[in-house]
Amino acid sequence: MISLNLNSPSPAKDADTKGSRIAVIDTARGVALIAMTIYHFTWDLEFFGWLLPATATTTPLLEFARAIAFSFLFLVGISLVLAHQKRNDDGSLIIQIRWRAFWIRFVQIAAAAAIITTVTWLAFPGGTIFFGILHAIALFSLVGLLFLRLRWFVTLCAAIAVFAIGQTFSHDIFTHPAFFWAGLATTPPVSNDYVPMFPWMAATLLGIALAQLLTQLESWSSLARFTLPQAVERPLHFISRHSLVYYLIHQPIMIGILWCVVAIGFGPDRTSTFLHSCNQQCVPSRSAAFCNSYCSCMANGLKDMKQFTPFMDGEFNISEDQRGQDLILQCIAEAE
Repeated sequence: MISLNLNSPSPAKDADTKGSRIAVIDTARGVALIAMTIYHFTWDLEFFGWLLPATATTTPLLEFARAIAFSFLFLVGISLVLAHQKRNDDGSLIIQIRWRAFWIRFVQIAAAAAIITTVTWLAFPGGTIFFGILHAIALFSLVGLLFLRLRWFVTLCAAIAVFAIGQTFSHDIFTHPAFFWAGLATTPPVSNDYVPMFPWMAATLLGIALAQLLTQLESWSSLARFTLPQAVERPLHFISRHSLVYYLIHQPIMIGILWCVVAIGFGPDRTSTFLHSCNQQCVPSRSAAFCNSYCSCMANGLKDMKQFTPFMDGEFNISEDQRGQDLILQCIAEAE
């Protein structure tokens, strides 16, 4: 659901010579990638049944995910400025867009985004990622080029405007799939990762504005001196410099490991998941005491019938099985 920035910083002389890097930016991106992995692992544990349904979308974890997405998009803005910045003959820093490098990165990100869309369409048709963070990075990087030569406060005002529009405006016309990228639909589309332009491009514009301000203040050299111990920096910088590859392979690896754990017989006890879902469906119409008793009876009954796992896997339909119908009646009677 969360990605990265491929626009690696390449400043001009001193702290900004083409080919050099500002360590703190690679470190920040590496930390964001680790945070993304932690969140995705939580999602995977929920998917396999180790955690209760909707755990990954509870408020604390949802805000954690949003903070990670913001950090990636913010770094896109900073790196976009650095990637196209050079030292002029008179010593001043100017913007000179390196079109070849930009289009190579753009195509790489867009291709990866297309892969994500295809895979999620096949694996999760109800939550296909059609405009996730990779799609956003590609589009925001392209649009961000328009702001590179502007003053930092103009870019900051644009960021505020984008955020405000995303928070306050919507219209039915944007409900059409052709406009889902905008994020202004009255009813947001369903997706496992949705990062539309409004309000999310505000994060990239904030990154551009900060980089422009640091350039104006000639502060890149000071920032470049900030480092951490090599034992910490080295692994973070490695994954940062291979961020797209890392993003594409980390989920298949984690899901593959968890699948193997389940396959060899160390799967989770899904009783708590069953009880949670059962209570969620029951409570709106019956008392909490009734629902707790009824759901416990159903779980134990399905286990006695050797149908608990088939039921959880969607292979046993209670409404079409006489034993299941009898169990429902029995559990209702006991709960009452």
